[in-house]
Amino acid sequence: MTASFLERLRPFARQFRANISAAVAIDTRSLAVFRILLGALVIADVVLRARNFSFYYTETGAVPQSLAMGATADVAFSVFYLTTNPLAIAALFGLTALVGLQLLVGYRSTLATVLALLLVVSIDHHNPFVLSYADTLFRLLLFWAIFLPVGERWSIDALHSRPARTSVSSVATALALSQMVYMYFLNWYHKAENDLWTSGEATPLIMGLDDTTFLLGEFTRNFPTLMQYGGLMWYYMLAFSWLLIFLTGRKRMLFVGMFFAGHASFALTVRIGAFPYVAFAGLSLFVQAQFWNDLDALWTRLGVDQSLITSLLERLADWGRAVPYPQVDSMRLDLLRSSVYLVGLTIVVVVIVVMAAGAYSPTVGDSLESSGIETQIETGADTLRISQPTWTVFAPAPRTVDRYYVFPALTDDGQRVDVYNDRELSFDRPYDGLQKQYGSYRERFYMNSIRRGGLNDRHAGPTHLAEHLCTEWNNTHDTNLTHINMYQITEHITNETIDDHENRRTNTNQLYRHGCGDNEPTEIDVETP
Repeated sequence: MTASFLERLRPFARQFRANISAAVAIDTRSLAVFRILLGALVIADVVLRARNFSFYYTETGAVPQSLAMGATADVAFSVFYLTTNPLAIAALFGLTALVGLQLLVGYRSTLATVLALLLVVSIDHHNPFVLSYADTLFRLLLFWAIFLPVGERWSIDALHSRPARTSVSSVATALALSQMVYMYFLNWYHKAENDLWTSGEATPLIMGLDDTTFLLGEFTRNFPTLMQYGGLMWYYMLAFSWLLIFLTGRKRMLFVGMFFAGHASFALTVRIGAFPYVAFAGLSLFVQAQFWNDLDALWTRLGVDQSLITSLLERLADWGRAVPYPQVDSMRLDLLRSSVYLVGLTIVVVVIVVMAAGAYSPTVGDSLESSGIETQIETGADTLRISQPTWTVFAPAPRTVDRYYVFPALTDDGQRVDVYNDRELSFDRPYDGLQKQYGSYRERFYMNSIRRGGLNDRHAGPTHLAEHLCTEWNNTHDTNLTHINMYQITEHITNETIDDHENRRTNTNQLYRHGCGDNEPTEIDVETP
């Protein structure tokens, strides 16, 4: 009877395995798009960081190496820690961009992914004060990409390898897809703790942040009801984000498209750095064969002449075949590669299972802590900065205050100036759109780090910034600075003052006092609002 019962169960078990396999399968064309986007993001990140190279990444800037090393874990990995020479650091920036190009074209893709992760982690550790959730997600996606066959299609690797599979389904694909779902669902969990999110009021308030919104942000705040419904839709999309894995076919494509549209709206309204674009890369993994088949059918139905595209692809393929691609045909080498892959993936799975067990079982958690296993795992994660954060993006409570900074400074001839905004001293808003106060989106993250540290910053971030400002001023002006004070001015946003900053309640908070050179810090006598 038992054997007969098991026999009846087998078809259901096979169907269950088939459904799970289909749910976590990734089309190799989507993997190619994922690889290309990761490579492009590596290049774009280097180019954008280079705009503030001296200020953020050299010894003469506001974040010298000693400060960066003091603000990261003792085991933090960074090739930038090997030198303080600006030319060598610039060369490492260039190397990172070249590795990004290598990943983009898919030349030795696995090696390129590993190198890209190590170099991106190195840059992040070289200046931890300018980082955001976008950088965290990017590192994690690069990490999961190591275990995926990202070079199987549309790459130089593919031109020199066996015919590509149509899709891949494995533990690695399941983990890579789960990364995005985990981020979304955990963010929803935190948002659910606050009434502003469950009522939809959070989004209109966020659109009132002048130091964050840009482009279409000022326009959309004129439609608070529409923003409220949009915020509620995003809230429930996050709540049901697990459907990104369990839906298949056109149903999944519709849901993925909604997430793409959501991130596109962020890119056009809020200045949150690379987060929407990194999310695009992660979401591309969910694009299944249905999308590509429908796209081919659409071109055919529209009568689009694809001969030009075909010709361009053939030319690119010819260039790819011309690239030197030495190969070693060795069963031992293939076995070694497979063994390294399996061992690495096994370690990752075991770590995830062990940490999950420790998180949900106090007994297991105590055992892990007493045995030192938890410490070893955390040390490894800190080395590459790939531990999972809490994903509290705009959660649990959305930010409802605008911020801007005024740095009163005193010159040796008695003048009082605002050295942060390069103007005569005033506590008035420097711009109507406060995002213009920052030269780049990373400057806002940097100022958040300075603000959070202030007088109690054990790594002396404000001290380095103030001394840098003193030096820069003294090198470019006829007078010398003697003292700098740092102030943060906050404006509290309500539903009534979303688009009316003049009637917002303001607070002024002194962050830091600094004496340039050998001068003792002192409070500069100024009128504050």
